[in-house]
Amino acid sequence: MGFNRIMFSSQKEEWETPQHFFDELCKEFSFTLDPCATPQNAKCEKFFTKEQNGLLQNWGGEVVFCNPPYGRKSTADWIRKCAGESKKPNTIVVMLIFARTDTIAFHEYIYNKAEIRFIKGRLKFGNSKDSAPFPSMVVVFRSSDALEA
Repeated sequence: MGFNRIMFSSQKEEWETPQHFFDELCKEFSFTLDPCATPQNAKCEKFFTKEQNGLLQNWGGEVVFCNPPYGRKSTADWIRKCAGESKKPNTIVVMLIFARTDTIAFHEYIYNKAEIRFIKGRLKFGNSKDSAPFPSMVVVFRSSDALEA
């Protein structure tokens, strides 16, 4: 099955963040936690696996990089979690997600509530030679005491 067919199907929800893309964001934010990772693709020393369920963990006081599973329901759950956790003291949450501005989660938790950075072009996830068939965006949620310096 080709990359595009997999991306449009529900067969795979985990897509590894391109390392160079993560490295650029990490220079800016100095991430301390990856809440939805595997030991093979974790981007931070501290991470939660699917079994540990980052949705149930406390992220307070962390600088979080979140590239959530890409399922319609699961992405909304992660957006809600990121928005909620970012309200904790000294917490910043940076998400890499599809640029789906038509969703309820986008309007309820992101639009006019977080910083949005649309990505020019399309990312190549994991070791794929093909670009993703969807646009992506970075969403930055900050607690009131973690404002940009």
